[in-house]
Amino acid sequence: MDIRKIKKLIELVQASDITEIEIHEGEEMLRISRQSLVAAPFSPGFANPGQLMGNPGVPAPPAPAVEVKAEPPKHTVNSPMVGTLYRAPSPGAKPFVEVGQKVAMGDILCIIEAMKILNQIESDTSGTVTKILVENGEPVEYNQPLFVVE
Repeated sequence: MDIRKIKKLIELVQASDITEIEIHEGEEMLRISRQSLVAAPFSPGFANPGQLMGNPGVPAPPAPAVEVKAEPPKHTVNSPMVGTLYRAPSPGAKPFVEVGQKVAMGDILCIIEAMKILNQIESDTSGTVTKILVENGEPVEYNQPLFVVE
């Protein structure tokens, strides 16, 4: 993700009432969040009471700190079609993949049945399967995340 885009997003968050935003761009994810400031009630011992009353001659409190968290890239394998997902080649057979299993590009992850045709879904990346997001026999939608591979 381009650093200029990140800076612009930070500026937009600071200039608005938004306290958190999360952006997904391909395999990258960016979350920007900030703490909200709560004004303390006025008391005689308060060091700068003009700030609470909006006195233009008194400088405003500094903008809240914006925290940028960069998470490690996670890749999701999404459904290329609508259908029913099967994790194994046949009922009672061992599933194609399990959580923690290493996969290579082109390895079969599951089968999606659409219009009585069984379509093998292959991994489009190499890595380790960290999550299986759909259970065996469940219907899936187009572009629905099925597996997380890191």
